[in-house]
Amino acid sequence: MIDQPRILFLFSDTGGGHRSATEAIIEAVEHGFPGRFHAEMIDVLADYAPRPLNRLPQAYPQMVRSPRAWSWGFHALDGHRRARALTAAAWPYVRGAARRLVLERQADLVVCTHPLLNAPVLRALGPRRPPFITVVTDLVTAHALWYHHRADLCLVPTEAARDRAIAFGMLPEQIRVVGLPVSRRFCQPPGDPARLRADLGWPSDLPMVLLVGGGEGMGPIFKIARAIAACGQRCGLAVVAGRNARLRSRLEDQMWEVPTFVYGFERRMPQMMQAADLLVTKAGPSTIAEAMNASLPMILFGRLPGQEDGNVQFVVENGLGVWSPGVQTTAAAVVDWLSHPEERKRAAAACRRTARPDAADAVASV
Repeated sequence: MIDQPRILFLFSDTGGGHRSATEAIIEAVEHGFPGRFHAEMIDVLADYAPRPLNRLPQAYPQMVRSPRAWSWGFHALDGHRRARALTAAAWPYVRGAARRLVLERQADLVVCTHPLLNAPVLRALGPRRPPFITVVTDLVTAHALWYHHRADLCLVPTEAARDRAIAFGMLPEQIRVVGLPVSRRFCQPPGDPARLRADLGWPSDLPMVLLVGGGEGMGPIFKIARAIAACGQRCGLAVVAGRNARLRSRLEDQMWEVPTFVYGFERRMPQMMQAADLLVTKAGPSTIAEAMNASLPMILFGRLPGQEDGNVQFVVENGLGVWSPGVQTTAAAVVDWLSHPEERKRAAAACRRTARPDAADAVASV
């Protein structure tokens, strides 16, 4: 029996987007080329990085709760020369871990979906190495660490990300614009909203607002939910608290002015997005891509400074939604959009035009 070619996927759980994009690509490989390849996912920081870098996945939720410090760190190290200086300085510290990784996890192709991993893994692999592909999971303002000149191919989600790659020293022939890979569950043809609502137990006679804060339930979700419910608008509200059990408990203990449905970590997000009329969320790239695939207009209430700044610009400039930071501003935007269904229809059409539901398949076919 001939051994299957091995594809090694390198990621880390600093934010949900790296894992979800990696899983979407593997899913597309298995769907498009069943039984042809052996795929392996490695959380490199958790499984190989030296201390304290190996604790970054657990520390990430707390780190992003300090947006000023995060913004300073992002911008201080963002730049072609600064990124190369950083990786050169870090090499003696991470060299042993990187070399152990490439020795223990030999592969015929390496796919990287995390910016911190490109430089050390490429250096550890040496000159006689397998092909190395970077898949960028930030929509626009991706950090310079994403773009390494020795990568064989850099797959980016938008034209703006391509321009940034060139500005950071990559050659045009190294870059392809493919979209942002998301699970096939988010790429299905539109379902019947009435049937979807019936399955979810949502009212059929009210516009539905879907409020999410990512898998960790981040941001002022409780305050925004209360402000939307109290705004006097005739609507229903679905709030996804993710893994944030404390937030879910607080939401479930409330008396609500409108029909309100509270969820934890939810596998039915594709159905919810297709059944809802409006999405209220932070500017995470995966959520934006999933909403575009569902033709769901969006109101953005927050963003992580640095890599998510461009996501806000992307949504607004393409007519996919609006930027409304602040609890009361967000609630006012919900009232405005629910009062103007024609604007929502235009935004939904813009989502359909901009969406790239074939992104994962495009990566798998490279």
